[in-house]
Amino acid sequence: MTKKAYLGTRIFDGETWHDDSALIVAGGKIEAIMAVTLLPEDAEKVFVDGGLLLPGFIDLQVNGGGGVMLNDEPTVAGLSRICAAHARFGTTALLPTLITDRPEITRATVEAGKQAKRDGVPGFLGLHLEGPHISVARKGAHDPSLIRSMDEADLDLLLSSAQDLDVLLTTIAPENVTTAQVAKLAGAGIAVSLGHTEAGFETARRYEEAGARMVTHLFNAMSPLGHREPGLVGAALDSTVLHCGLIADGIHVVPSSMAIALRAKRGAGHVFIVTDAMSPIGTDITRFTLNGREILRKDGQLTLADGTLAGADIDMLSSVRFVHETLGLPLEEAVRMATVYPAEAVGISHKGTLLAGMDADFVLLNDDLSMNATFIGGTCVHRQ
Repeated sequence: MTKKAYLGTRIFDGETWHDDSALIVAGGKIEAIMAVTLLPEDAEKVFVDGGLLLPGFIDLQVNGGGGVMLNDEPTVAGLSRICAAHARFGTTALLPTLITDRPEITRATVEAGKQAKRDGVPGFLGLHLEGPHISVARKGAHDPSLIRSMDEADLDLLLSSAQDLDVLLTTIAPENVTTAQVAKLAGAGIAVSLGHTEAGFETARRYEEAGARMVTHLFNAMSPLGHREPGLVGAALDSTVLHCGLIADGIHVVPSSMAIALRAKRGAGHVFIVTDAMSPIGTDITRFTLNGREILRKDGQLTLADGTLAGADIDMLSSVRFVHETLGLPLEEAVRMATVYPAEAVGISHKGTLLAGMDADFVLLNDDLSMNATFIGGTCVHRQ
């Protein structure tokens, strides 16, 4: 088994920085980070020549990339192209996300996800089913004609699929899913996220008690924080349990609101970055369709004809730079928002840091935080 030692760069393992050290990789796993003076003789030395070595980014909400929308191509090939597109921007594990669609599209997506796991598609972590069991009142860009309550067939599909995917995440609204259904989902190991809902503070609390552990794209498509009704935003920030995805493009949420949320969030549940990216990522296309409706790409935004935001036009590396440079977060914390915290949110213990025993998923950045290379399982999958 070939053992490689990556040296000549500053290493952040998700907790601390390491200087004059090397990352030791063997068999697709992290073996250690050690001083260069202590390198084992059997290790092949790989000189990076400056920059930073960081844990690979984890994105829990990715609707598309590389010219592909998952809704349009719910196949292993579609999943592979989406994962490859985001690897160019440092994402080493992601949840391709299906936006509200017909039952047959959901089933096809789940079957493709199972096969992608069996095939070992690089970067494929599992699936995020965002709908169709959300609220019409907070539909965002979701097609209202496809929104519906969760029935037994829907529940059975999720429960029967959970064991075949490393991560299965679903965004639901209390308007269309019961607490009993949430309890069954959570009991099967499915990550339940509240989103696209008018649910208020107390309702959110009940669903948290039933097993919900996340909130989908904080602030967007949910009841706001008010002075007499804290809404889902208030429930999410006040909770010591709920993890909160945040689109960090400065468009979906203005920087001041992002900063307030980060200061207000309590407990072990953290705010983490999601891109909510659509098919244009990694391409120069300027328009595409979702459920037969045209979406336009202009000035860093994706919108329906009526101006409704329809996903985001940002990659994970740009998101990390945004919270670091615009919000002024220390680089370490900005990186944790794209690595450690999303891993915690969905309960995976083999990714998110560069500690011994973890998957060898890492990204090399230049000193100016531009891309150099992306590695998944110790294999280079992209080099700038």
